[in-house]
Amino acid sequence: MKNNDPIITRFKKNPILTKKDVPYPVATVHNAGIVKHNDRYIMLFRSHLLNGRSIIGRADSTDGYAFTVHPKPFLIPSTDGIFAEYETFGVEDLRISPVENEYLLTYSAYSRHGVRIALARTRDLK
Repeated sequence: MKNNDPIITRFKKNPILTKKDVPYPVATVHNAGIVKHNDRYIMLFRSHLLNGRSIIGRADSTDGYAFTVHPKPFLIPSTDGIFAEYETFGVEDLRISPVENEYLLTYSAYSRHGVRIALARTRDLK
């Protein structure tokens, strides 16, 4: 490696996922977290709905390059209970951490209170 060679190279087919790949109306696709689960790659990505609110979508892949987006969002802002007050403007920037046979999902809950850190968990990413 020469001193001016890049340390990494970008995948030539970037971006891997765009809003055209999402089967419901979104304005953006970005800030994905990916984990391998049961021989599949699961991508949880942030999108803005057409009203500007953020949601989290899910896409699956067998090879980590070609993803298929699920027909409905994975995580949307809560409309009842304590979470509703803190997720009014959206759920954003989800990250996935496998811990003891389940997945901890950290994300930003956005509302009139500003941005708060939120936590969810799942065993099957459904």
